[in-house]
Amino acid sequence: MREFTYSVLPARIVFGSGAARTRLAPEIERLGARRVLLVASDRDTARVRALVDPFAGQVAAVFTAVREHVPLATAEAARAAAAEADADVVLSIGGGSTIGAAKAVALTARIPVVAVPTTYSGSEVTPVWGLTVDGRKTTGVDPAVLPQVVVYDPELTASLPRELAVASGFNALAHGVEAFWASGRNPVSTAVAEDGIAAIVVGLRKDDPVALLRGAWLTASAFAATGSGLHHKLCHVLGGTYDLPHARTHAVVLPHVLAFNAPGAPDAVVRVARALGVDDPVRGLRELADELGVPRGLRELGLREEQIDEVAALTEPAVPEDNPVPADAIALRRLVRAAWGGEWK
Repeated sequence: MREFTYSVLPARIVFGSGAARTRLAPEIERLGARRVLLVASDRDTARVRALVDPFAGQVAAVFTAVREHVPLATAEAARAAAAEADADVVLSIGGGSTIGAAKAVALTARIPVVAVPTTYSGSEVTPVWGLTVDGRKTTGVDPAVLPQVVVYDPELTASLPRELAVASGFNALAHGVEAFWASGRNPVSTAVAEDGIAAIVVGLRKDDPVALLRGAWLTASAFAATGSGLHHKLCHVLGGTYDLPHARTHAVVLPHVLAFNAPGAPDAVVRVARALGVDDPVRGLRELADELGVPRGLRELGLREEQIDEVAALTEPAVPEDNPVPADAIALRRLVRAAWGGEWK
């Protein structure tokens, strides 16, 4: 038997169609919030305004300058906005970049976060923060950044463009797959991850936002308990250093990392295959990606061939020692090259 430790994360989850319209205001009130910093993209102004209208008098400031991978300048600007407004709660309405900016505020201000996700990013249920400084993405774990309340509303994700929904859904799949071999894996996280993957697969095939959102919540919850592994370490390099798009990068890389780790992770192979309803999970993931129009390789996202060796070198020091198979420089170059070219055996 493998020894494990499992910690239950103290988040309040509100899930339901229309919940952002009907339950957000009571949740803000329940926290006793008086001066709210609203973090939201300026691309979604009308919808966000409608959601906060019931407590508009408590919104002390609005921050809209969100960016992928949370550059340090973005974090500092959001923190300054919170300090100037004397905010006592950060409300994030948006995708992973928006939640990331809210977490950057909570990391230093130590005030609670309320998250209303509009994609399947999963960041809303993890205590993981990330900042990009001088072209390097740094992550850490702090319970202060874990949103105290998450309001899941499938009505908000139903309007996602299909391409973005697919990429975000594959990002959510990556949380579940990684949870099978990450250092903190345990029986609870493994069961939750498999259930979440199965729900996401149904959601992707049927374009069902309820199944997708439920699955994204479950896989991210599993990931929050287990921590990250090779897949996320590689994607953090690709995003933070080369500014590749977050969700699509995860979508392209995931089948390749599963193929790489499969020889040392038989339980992951069995569980992913079962969730996909196939015999070969690597082929199953690739066929699902092709069916849904996921790009074939990192070169389609802007990574240049001459950058492959550097990507491998930057990733190697971050790979956990207990990765299912050895991940030295030579093996990582082979992995990155396969993901760059979209090559398959």
